[in-house]
Amino acid sequence: MSAESAVEQKFEDQLFEHVLVPRRDRQKRPGVILFPTVMGVSDLEIGFGRELVHLGYTALVADVFGKSFRGAPREVMAEEMNRLRGDRAVLRRIVVAVLEQARTLPEIDGTRIAVAGYCFGGMCALDLARSGADIAGAASFHGLFDPPGMAPQPISAKVIAFHGWDDPLVTPDKVVALGHELTEAGADWQIHAYGHTGHAFTNPKATGAMPGIQHQPVSADRAWTAFVNFLEELWGDA
Repeated sequence: MSAESAVEQKFEDQLFEHVLVPRRDRQKRPGVILFPTVMGVSDLEIGFGRELVHLGYTALVADVFGKSFRGAPREVMAEEMNRLRGDRAVLRRIVVAVLEQARTLPEIDGTRIAVAGYCFGGMCALDLARSGADIAGAASFHGLFDPPGMAPQPISAKVIAFHGWDDPLVTPDKVVALGHELTEAGADWQIHAYGHTGHAFTNPKATGAMPGIQHQPVSADRAWTAFVNFLEELWGDA
């Protein structure tokens, strides 16, 4: 069981509002930071956070856009996402700041933190690992793989990516490029690719109205099972 609460953070003159999803007893547990889709913090990521609480972790759903964007229409969110995609140095500073905030929370064991992200959030998770941050692991669910165009750093985190092979936003050459990038950074990495699966495959609200963007429950279940195993590999039985 969990009792969500808002966690405000002021960073570079901007106010962010994360959502903490802890156990009801608020016991210190290994933490998993969840980076959201282009739409920002939503019930989707909070729901995944609750599932993590049932498994013995504390979750923090990260706001990377700023509180002022909460509930904004898709066009506005897409514009802000593209701004951050175009300035990866800013994005890196934001995700590193989120990690620093997570370490201060009494419900999270600051020595045991992993991150995961969905779509744009997958890029956020990968970028935090790319920064050389001291985290146990980073997971990307149908994330964007574009390299940040910054000086490469050794990656100490274990990395796992769950990818829909038919994702129109991430073509096979980008998957191969990510593998090369992670190898060169010395990362312990895995990429799980799912056939007949496109973008946003973990999101029940992805109806296929946009070609190649559709929920695929079988692939979503397979990815979640692999993610749970990944976390167990990091920390054993939490």
